[in-house]
Amino acid sequence: MIQRKKTKKIKVGNIFIGGDAPILVQSMTKTDTRDINTTVKQIKKLEKIGCEIIRVAIPDMKAAQALGQIKRQINLPLVADIHFSAELALEAINQNIDKLRINPGNIGNEERIKAVILAAQKKKIPIRIGVNAGSLEKDLLFKYGGKATAEAMVESAMRHIKILEKYNFQDIIVSLKASDIERTVAAYRLLSQKVNYPLHLGITEAGTAFRGTVMSAIGLGILLEEGIGDTLRVSLSAPPEEEVMVAWEILKSLKIRKRGVTITSCPTCGRTEIDLVKIVEKVEKATQSIDKDIHLAVMGCVVNGVGEAREADLAIVGGKKVGLIIEKGEIIKKVPEKKLFNEFIKELQRLIK
Repeated sequence: MIQRKKTKKIKVGNIFIGGDAPILVQSMTKTDTRDINTTVKQIKKLEKIGCEIIRVAIPDMKAAQALGQIKRQINLPLVADIHFSAELALEAINQNIDKLRINPGNIGNEERIKAVILAAQKKKIPIRIGVNAGSLEKDLLFKYGGKATAEAMVESAMRHIKILEKYNFQDIIVSLKASDIERTVAAYRLLSQKVNYPLHLGITEAGTAFRGTVMSAIGLGILLEEGIGDTLRVSLSAPPEEEVMVAWEILKSLKIRKRGVTITSCPTCGRTEIDLVKIVEKVEKATQSIDKDIHLAVMGCVVNGVGEAREADLAIVGGKKVGLIIEKGEIIKKVPEKKLFNEFIKELQRLIK
């Protein structure tokens, strides 16, 4: 049983991060925020597959002014991601966002920083301090020999935290993201010993769906196993739907949270006589939006198939151009391969009603 580090519980929209709240899955839209309809459409699609907080990029005032219209059309807490502009931050707050992602020290002079903090405080909008290894302050890079070390990242985070605390602002969430596992893990470990604010986990610029999934699973898995982290975003050079699915698989694999369908499938071998890869890919796609804890198995032959099928709620076990459909260990159908997927989905829909 993983023992989570106790952190402050912070309200974000209609949900909570930290404390005894569940570890939440986040993503970020990859649309032009100024295109309200397209952005809303993507957010609603992400919500269906398990995204629980959504962040949007705010590059200019038009994007900031679109936030209110976007928020009114979605159910998820809305986070505005802003860099270097107090004016954009103030407009985002005025549009009633649910969370602000900034680095307080980078948005202008003391008066502008104070104005943003007080405005967020008045509307009870929490702030995420987002430290990235690739954009550390120049003086910290100089201090640490030109390298964005874990210690430099933590010092940056503490610097920004102190700015907020100076104005008695404590609804703070912190992230410390590098593009490699070693620095990311070291930075989160170090910061978790210094503060009790909720931590947002992520490996930034992790890469393509293949590489980024591996990087995120290892890096975030290490931290979650140590009880560090209150929310996570998997960053992939891929559609955001893949980020959400990977994040949930990480949580499910560590038995931290369960949501939706778990699919067991074999790697195939010379004994397989159905197109198993095609079938399991179709099953995975067809079940993305199912929000029920259900275990499916798609197996190529009887060697391990029968055993796996016994443990699944519903399973396919392949034969020679045919497949058995098995429900909770009992054979219910023998189906030709060309009808196997459709018949399996019919049985699944019956099972989840």
